[in-house]
Amino acid sequence: MTQLSENYVRELLAGISDPYADADLVSMGWVRGVGVDGQRVSVDLRAGYPLDGIRDALVTDIAARLEADPQIDKAVVNLDWKVVTHAVQGDLKPLEQIRNIIAVASGKGGVGKSATAVNLALALQADGARVGVLDADIYGPSMPRMLGVKGQPNTVGNRIVPQRAHGLQVMSIGFMVDEDTPMIWRGPMVTSALQQLLTETNWESLDYLVIDLPPGTGDIQLTLAQKVPVSGCLIVTTPQDIALLDARKAVQMFRKVEMSVLGIVENMSTHICSQCGHEEPIFGSGGGARMAEQYGLPLLGQLPLDLRIREDLDNGCPTVVSAPASELTLRYRDVARAVSARLSTTPRSLAVSLPQINIRNS
Repeated sequence: MTQLSENYVRELLAGISDPYADADLVSMGWVRGVGVDGQRVSVDLRAGYPLDGIRDALVTDIAARLEADPQIDKAVVNLDWKVVTHAVQGDLKPLEQIRNIIAVASGKGGVGKSATAVNLALALQADGARVGVLDADIYGPSMPRMLGVKGQPNTVGNRIVPQRAHGLQVMSIGFMVDEDTPMIWRGPMVTSALQQLLTETNWESLDYLVIDLPPGTGDIQLTLAQKVPVSGCLIVTTPQDIALLDARKAVQMFRKVEMSVLGIVENMSTHICSQCGHEEPIFGSGGGARMAEQYGLPLLGQLPLDLRIREDLDNGCPTVVSAPASELTLRYRDVARAVSARLSTTPRSLAVSLPQINIRNS
């Protein structure tokens, strides 16, 4: 029989998978320390993404799997998490107060991208992260209505103070103009507005900034690729072929500009009847999975078409907040963990902010 040792315990941990990243705890870098005292072991673990909502269940599961080994009488598992800054595209450097920017994109409109983005942000927050949302859809800003926020934001000096909604830090061009006022702007004005909203907002120490992009592959997306340090992109689609055609274009565009695509979320996978609860794939099935396989990407989640999601957004209180224990919220939280876990597997940023040194003759 192999003697119980630190290496033996690490081998056992290598047989336990992170439930959201499809990789074992050792290769994910979770293991910080292992102690062995007779037939008792202690393990210190640190995840790279927020998991407050499942921490206790994970600790219980990991301890039980270690104690299933006949050489271990008792396993004590300590688990925490820390979000670090991950690498961004090209020569860009992460912004000072934002560890990671996650862009939520779609090839076409009407696939529920904004609904997914806002509930994703709230789900990340529910697991303990500090999260902000930037509404980058200059022509059709929807975040003020979806989050129930009105009025112009305050300023401090020449910096804009983000609005607060359900704990999120939020910025949108919709705060600056009346809801019925059209933005009749050419491309350069739109891209300039996006940069101002991002860089002139006084974001406060965010783990994640979720950017809700407009549909398509136009000026905003190109500006994002060239000037905004994005840690990862998420593509939202629906199962039908027309949506998938455009979603493929979005994947190809982000890959051409060397931005990390974290995976696919299939929205409106099924319709849930508001009368009887029957669930059926009215837009077809399997489209998101086939696309994910085609591009070698994970399918990070499948979300239903449900009347309650629309009603909650119209009321300014998204489902993750309005019904925190519902099946819909559990699905959003699973998607958020899959997204953040996937991001945690990407390379870390090596950019280091060094103090400026001035040398002068006395």
